[in-house]
Amino acid sequence: MLPTRSAIDSRTVVKTASIVGAGIGGIATAIRLQAKGYQVSVFESSNELGGKLRDFMLDGFRFDAGPSLFTLPDLVDELFRIAQKNPKDYFHYEQLDRSCHYFWDDGTALVAWSDRKAFKAEVKEQLGADELALEKKLQHSAFQYDTLAELFMHKSLHKWRSFANWATLRALFRIPFLGLSTSMHKANKKLNNDKLTQLFNRYATYNGSNPYDAPAVLNMIPHLEHGIGTFFPKNGMVDIRNALIRLAEELGVNFHLNSKVDRIVHENGSATGIDIQGQFYPSILVVSNADIHPTYHHLLKDLKLPVKQLAQERSSSALIFYWGIDVSFEQLHLHNIMFSNSYKEEFDALFKHKTLIDDPTVYINITSKCKQDDAPSGAENWFVMINAPSREGGLSAEEINLAKANIIKKIEGVLKTDLASKIVCEEILTPSLIQSKTSSYLGALYGTSSNDPMSAFLRHPNFSKNLKNLYFTGGSVHPGGGIPLCLLSAKIIDEMLDHA
Repeated sequence: MLPTRSAIDSRTVVKTASIVGAGIGGIATAIRLQAKGYQVSVFESSNELGGKLRDFMLDGFRFDAGPSLFTLPDLVDELFRIAQKNPKDYFHYEQLDRSCHYFWDDGTALVAWSDRKAFKAEVKEQLGADELALEKKLQHSAFQYDTLAELFMHKSLHKWRSFANWATLRALFRIPFLGLSTSMHKANKKLNNDKLTQLFNRYATYNGSNPYDAPAVLNMIPHLEHGIGTFFPKNGMVDIRNALIRLAEELGVNFHLNSKVDRIVHENGSATGIDIQGQFYPSILVVSNADIHPTYHHLLKDLKLPVKQLAQERSSSALIFYWGIDVSFEQLHLHNIMFSNSYKEEFDALFKHKTLIDDPTVYINITSKCKQDDAPSGAENWFVMINAPSREGGLSAEEINLAKANIIKKIEGVLKTDLASKIVCEEILTPSLIQSKTSSYLGALYGTSSNDPMSAFLRHPNFSKNLKNLYFTGGSVHPGGGIPLCLLSAKIIDEMLDHA
């Protein structure tokens, strides 16, 4: 049993741990280490905790700045339970009755209901698709998730003990049926409906990948929405961060803002602490929640670089417009997708040509649909995003302006409205700003892409192979980016320490 808060306070804590970066992975790791009896200090270079998971106000509108989709809420609740706290005393969320509203330029619209029977009926009515084919698809997604999630998401892929279990044996027997040898798109074409194929292809973007290259094993991702469910924190996505910070501080974690780490100090093959402007903070454990690129190039300059892992293809980035809209649209909900008519060309542009097309797929998140005070009465707060390439230099001003015009054109065509006149305020987040604000190399949202069949094994491990007592958490290392996977990276470190 983990020690209670009073038990931790009643003894002299001699185990010190330093965490570089206060993204969601760093905060979750801090909670787990503090609950283990470490005295944890988290050093964040910016003036705010949470990494990409932040919010801001603009002319009466509140916007969640970063991640907008909430799945696997039990991973958040688990952090309270290991600290012997009741999650409901800190954090509240509700399950949604639908995962997304989908739109195509020909006027087709589809609601992805959480109820499977209703979803299948909707797909048959709106797309003319085969309900039986969809049911088989959803069952296979659940099969893939059941087979691989525990092994690939919850365990280190770089420790032999992770494979000495029944889950590995079961996965080995199921290899021919898991989609390792074909792409997501080829597997999804079996639905025999172009729009439904496009809908399932889009799940590659959940880790910034290309469905025409990424292995079909990633088709387990839809199970998160259609099998487990989508959720919404009652105080917005940022409340995930806020609740975890409150828990961490109650446990005794020390957060240091505006504290840019200059170096991870090591001696005799072991990490011994961190250095900030010449001040040494000794630690028996160091965890980097920073992207692995700046970690190695700036914090571990004297350490041999993991060249192959640093050279992996980066995930996509994003161009986001935060718009205050002075009207309300009944046909939209919390999550909305307006699909490109040239889906393959869109991904070719992102990953092969490192550019944007004129007909991008547009995602619109409107939290005021669930949390009404996020926008003035009768208005809506729009988080409007398109996928963007991760590349040196980011997007030019000309590209951003053209993208904005194309996005507005797309939305106006779908909603049959004059959108431009309804935008009353605006903030923009570009790939370059994502890189500068969160140290995400090239602005990549999810670290490396999963376009290679072996990408899961090629991701940087959660520990250093060269230095003892140095660990890695967050979206640029195993198991990947996004809130659930970042939380799992912290869990993996926790379990590795149990076997250290």
